[in-house]
Amino acid sequence: MNYSVNFIPEGRTVLVPAGTTLLQARIAARLSTDAPCGGKGSCGKCAAVLRAPGDERWRRALMCQTAVEGDLEVRVLRGGEELRVLTESAGQAMRNWNPAVRVVRVTVPPCVRGESTSDWSRLAGALAEAGMEVSGPNLRLCAGLGALLAETKGEIWAVTGGGRVLELVAERPEAYMAAFDLGTTSIAGYLMDAGAQGVLASAGMRNPQTQFGADVISRADCALRCGTGELSGCVRRALDELLRRMCDQAGVSPGRVFAVSLAGNTAMHHLFFGISPDSLVKAPYNPTVSQPLVLRATDWGMGVHPEALLFALPVIGGYVGADTVACLISGDWLRREKLTLMIDIGTNGELVLGDKRRRVACAAAAGPAFEGAKIACGMRGADGAVDRVWLRDGALCWHVIGEDHAKGICGSGLVDLVAALLETGELDGTGRLMGGERYELGDTGVYLTQKDVREVQLAKAAIAAGLRLMAQRLGVAIGDIREVDIAGAFGNCINPDSACAIGLIPAELRDAIVPVGNAAGAGARLVLTDADAWPEAERLARETEFMELATLARFQDEFVEQLNFSDDEEED
Repeated sequence: MNYSVNFIPEGRTVLVPAGTTLLQARIAARLSTDAPCGGKGSCGKCAAVLRAPGDERWRRALMCQTAVEGDLEVRVLRGGEELRVLTESAGQAMRNWNPAVRVVRVTVPPCVRGESTSDWSRLAGALAEAGMEVSGPNLRLCAGLGALLAETKGEIWAVTGGGRVLELVAERPEAYMAAFDLGTTSIAGYLMDAGAQGVLASAGMRNPQTQFGADVISRADCALRCGTGELSGCVRRALDELLRRMCDQAGVSPGRVFAVSLAGNTAMHHLFFGISPDSLVKAPYNPTVSQPLVLRATDWGMGVHPEALLFALPVIGGYVGADTVACLISGDWLRREKLTLMIDIGTNGELVLGDKRRRVACAAAAGPAFEGAKIACGMRGADGAVDRVWLRDGALCWHVIGEDHAKGICGSGLVDLVAALLETGELDGTGRLMGGERYELGDTGVYLTQKDVREVQLAKAAIAAGLRLMAQRLGVAIGDIREVDIAGAFGNCINPDSACAIGLIPAELRDAIVPVGNAAGAGARLVLTDADAWPEAERLARETEFMELATLARFQDEFVEQLNFSDDEEED
């Protein structure tokens, strides 16, 4: 039997079978939902009140733990946070202007009487003279090619990309390109004109897959239980929505977008394409597909030109994905002389250590603590989040995004708070809160629990251990590192002093830290604005050594050594 679930105030009603959870019903209604724990009932962030139609009494429940056994009206208590998505970067997003999509006017000579040279062969020859080599015939375009050549007397405009002819028309066409950084928590998009340098529009949004869990493991588990359909479908719709939003901003038609690039970690890559993450969650934790892909964009839910290409950047291995490759492209790592550490700190922490001669990469299972998940008052970087904490004359001070009352604390504020409590002695080196199981941040209603501190320790220890094992693999000392590039939204906001104070980054590297913003987004743009960056992406993925931490005998010992905030206390 089916029952009606009416979500208010959204005014969205959906019919679902008896036994469906309210969280599943909300997903079916295509409404944004935050469920960091993946429906396990442990985070409490899908709390709602519900009642039968006509009943005046509301009762409170967790949507993920409540089955539908009758018609219901539901009001979510915690609305989706208006996530502030970082789109800016400090790395290269433009170098040589050599776009992946080109618009060129060519003159196709008529076929000489007595010869039998095909229309397409003569077109290919004209394009080659213009400096564009193309592959075999595009049969969709061949259908009208003869008539077009006759109408224009051989003077036509061609749109090319990826060694293919994408459009043939009589008048000069508009052509645009779109790049996407598909993150675990957020998605950033960029729209560019293929004929002019610069970004026409950018936009960001929460990755709707967060309703299936905050981290990639939760989503992989969901995909293995229920298939990849829902996870793939929601993120493809999200990318298309972002594309339309950017096109509206720029006043252009999505149908004039001829190329799309996509960079995401390995799990996001696989789930976008509907590939089961089975191989990622079982030893030896390898990807199913790692190669660079050039596909037809419309086959993957993009409402763009019918011939538009989708450039999916390659994966390095395991949980070090195409987003890391994009960061390396943006950082010009094939020409980097000095020993550099690149860290993209997020739900899945990726690290690369090396230079142009040799690079080692690993993924540190930092967990979602730095994104606000699994933290009692944790939230993402949205209005109402405490994003900075500092000491002034021994007193704790804080800043709230949006200058409003505090609703919770995001990753950068969490690191600041832990660092401040270490300095005041209210938190000892082993991570023990000295005043009990909970620390109140003034009268804000925001607090830090002992469990929260342990989550921070687990996250920072994974990253710190990964760094030290990479240095051992390369045979270098931590002090030999000359630059530390911190990528991503969290890295852009984090206070380097606080990061060093808690041991997330070695203190001796404090002066080498450089926030590089959304380097993955910059790299995704670069493969479209400079076609030479595409083969560089393949080379970077192929030549960067992947180190699987879980298989290293030394990792567990190193991880345990990095759990403490300092070495002068004994672990409790």
